[in-house]
Amino acid sequence: MAESDVQPLLTPLEMGPFHLRNRVVMAPMTRNRAENEGKIPVEIMATYYSQRASAGLIITEGSQVSPQGVGYMNTPGIHSKEQVEGWKRVTKAVHERGGTIFLQLWHVGRVSHPDFYGGDLPVAPSPINPETEAYTPLGLKKTVVPRELSTAEVRDVVRDFVRGAQNAREAGFDGVEVHGANGYLIEQFLRDSANHRTDEYGGSIENRSRFLMEIVDGVGGAIGRNRVGVRLSPANTWNIPPDSDTKRLYEAVIGRLSGTGLAYLHLREKAADVSGIPNMVVNVTEHFRPLFKGILMTNTGFDRESGNRVISSGLADLVAFGVPFISNPDLVERFKRKLPLNAPDQSTFYMGGVKGYIDYPTHA
Repeated sequence: MAESDVQPLLTPLEMGPFHLRNRVVMAPMTRNRAENEGKIPVEIMATYYSQRASAGLIITEGSQVSPQGVGYMNTPGIHSKEQVEGWKRVTKAVHERGGTIFLQLWHVGRVSHPDFYGGDLPVAPSPINPETEAYTPLGLKKTVVPRELSTAEVRDVVRDFVRGAQNAREAGFDGVEVHGANGYLIEQFLRDSANHRTDEYGGSIENRSRFLMEIVDGVGGAIGRNRVGVRLSPANTWNIPPDSDTKRLYEAVIGRLSGTGLAYLHLREKAADVSGIPNMVVNVTEHFRPLFKGILMTNTGFDRESGNRVISSGLADLVAFGVPFISNPDLVERFKRKLPLNAPDQSTFYMGGVKGYIDYPTHA
């Protein structure tokens, strides 16, 4: 199907209280530029995000809701006064350019290492090693068996997410995205491969999804559900094995989120071949679109042409772009004029400094 003169990606969208000028979303991406000791956003982060403010919506990199949620060097938090002040520079810079920006709320759970906690164990739903690696202050190390959160501690983490959302609003963010994807803490609760609990947060799908639902309810109650997005990765196998019935799990979870007034549901398509895994959905957006009443965002592997097609088809309302936004601060303008894109320098994705961060050129 040929594109019309007006690209679907470049049409506006009303999302709750927000008028998005286009449907091109800057996806959340860890870039490791924050000050490490206090996990405080720094000045070049304000430049980085404001350069990309022409996106219909910016979703920031994941930001820890507590010191317990850290799993990577130089990643920002949203639990201290200093972090809130650092983020204020970012939101001010984006808003001055007419942008809309959400903060992603993050807790890595077991995808961490004792080196981040002075020798204490990372926490998780159950004491199961994710069998991956963590880049710690003392170098790359194998993950360990985490400590199981008590029932009371699980409720404490829910409150951490709520405080993180309140802090985000204080910092000037328009809303937040709850990070329930990529094998981090929320997904660890969702999947029975990582959750062997016997309390109300384990066992049935309803119980395993309770942690996510309590976070969504708490955050929505604190700042308004129409300022809350949720990110899920039904076809993810990174950091976590599949569920015993991954398809049924996410059908149930997305069904519970449907029609509840969220700003959006953000779904990641597969990042690797999962076609041979039983009960795993291969075409995520196509499968789950009919189950969700509300604004649906899709992500992973899209370019201008495929992004326009998925919007035109009605399968998605928004498309999030990751790597293209790293190397093209003017991605929306390049889409509009059908211009070639800058090639990304992958060696600078996760290292500090200006290079490969705020020095990519805009098109003449």
